[in-house]
Amino acid sequence: MGLTNSQLREHLDAVAEKDAVVAAALDRCGYPEERIRPTGYRTLLRTIVGQQVSVAAAASVWNRLEAELGEEMAARELLDRDFDTLRACGLSRQKQGYARSLCELVESGELDLEGLPQDDEEAIAELVRIKGIGRWSAEIYLLFAEGRQDIWPAGDLAVQEAVGRLLDLPERPSEKHTRELGEQWRPYRGAMAIFTWHTYNNAAL
Repeated sequence: MGLTNSQLREHLDAVAEKDAVVAAALDRCGYPEERIRPTGYRTLLRTIVGQQVSVAAAASVWNRLEAELGEEMAARELLDRDFDTLRACGLSRQKQGYARSLCELVESGELDLEGLPQDDEEAIAELVRIKGIGRWSAEIYLLFAEGRQDIWPAGDLAVQEAVGRLLDLPERPSEKHTRELGEQWRPYRGAMAIFTWHTYNNAAL
């Protein structure tokens, strides 16, 4: 389960106690809302479906897949479908490859989504074994589905832009610089990531 509203408030208040810049931004923008996704294979499959398409297009493909595979959308059901069937649901050849990679790892037991390593970097390393799941997608899963409190998706452009504004930098920091800047907010970087998305389109910041 992702970070709840009460956890976000608690974690951000803890950061703000030590960081006057964050405290001032909280006063101007308020607290973000929780972003929670279910744990498990379906959330990762939905991530694959949604890559590089609009929200509406992703929802359409998802609905067709659910109609074809059943509400549970079991990994075995997807693996049993041929190329043309999945193509008719809206999955491109590339995304079928990604989806099959996920399903094969889940079905074989090589990937245990209910027993990922407690160490964040080790958990990310497990998730990026799935074709089509890079570091950013793995971090988002660990933050939104598992609620890991110190995940910091420094490769996210909105996070970079918001951090730049928050710290009044002359330009958007690089991924490496954003990762370095985030060190000051340990062990609550997950809440800070969600706060940066909250402030990204907020005129008050």
